[in-house]
Amino acid sequence: MQNNRPLIAHLCLFFACAFWGLMAPLGKDAMTHGITGIDMVTFRVTGGAILFWLTSLFTPKEHVPRKDLLMLIGAAIFGLVTNQCCYTIGLSITSPINASIVTTSMPIFAMILAAIILKEPITGKKALGVVFGCTGAVILIVTSAAAASSKVGDIRGDLLCLGAQLSFALYLSLFSKLIKRYSVITVNKWMFTYATILILPFTFNHVAGINFAAVPTSTWLETGFVVFFGTYISYILMMIGQHTLRPTVVSIYNYVQPLVSVTVSILTGIGVFKPSQGLAVILVCLGVWLVTKSKSRADMVKEQDATQKQA
Repeated sequence: MQNNRPLIAHLCLFFACAFWGLMAPLGKDAMTHGITGIDMVTFRVTGGAILFWLTSLFTPKEHVPRKDLLMLIGAAIFGLVTNQCCYTIGLSITSPINASIVTTSMPIFAMILAAIILKEPITGKKALGVVFGCTGAVILIVTSAAAASSKVGDIRGDLLCLGAQLSFALYLSLFSKLIKRYSVITVNKWMFTYATILILPFTFNHVAGINFAAVPTSTWLETGFVVFFGTYISYILMMIGQHTLRPTVVSIYNYVQPLVSVTVSILTGIGVFKPSQGLAVILVCLGVWLVTKSKSRADMVKEQDATQKQA
């Protein structure tokens, strides 16, 4: 079993990102046939909270001190509330292709924030990666601003999806040590609980106003996929992969999302893929690759120590 761990980790990451890639076109379709972005956010956080609490009944109990419980409120604000509100509502406005392309930019935001907050060095590769990534994002936004159809994109949705990546990068930079102290089930059950408490008072009346009988069965099935596979299962699979594989390897799987989303969106007619979007994909992915291939501060310290020992 130990020898199969890397293979299992790779499969977990692939399916997590494939589910996220499918979530964009399926979620978009659901949000144009009976429910809104606000409804979808509410279903995601409340559904996630219920599923993680149910799972926690069958996993070892972990004690979380009050101090860490309070810190998990902040983690929930950046990692779930702001992230999921911006992404889901942005997806309801823009095309699923644009939304999935934008999600790959998260490592670039993480690198910038790590330099500011954690004092990580910015190497030439990292700087070049940021330039490529930002250029790709600008091309995407300009394309959306000039688009006459939401199938191509909408600048408001693109910016909201970018805001979601910035929020999640802040979550990783500020709370990475905290979330590593506990299991994925413990962290997520508390984060989703706090997110539900924060979101539900503002969205309950909106959700209660849904004409449930008029919503097509296909919409409920798509919503179920977003909640169960795109949220609950994907979060678990991603954490399993992260425990075994290096962060640089994990980040490579970001590229699976736009591949799946673009393919499904074109085949179903939900999105239209233009040459400018193709250029944006190449630039953003190249930027992410350069950022993840660059050396961290820990890598540089190890190299210096090795050089001093040899001397």
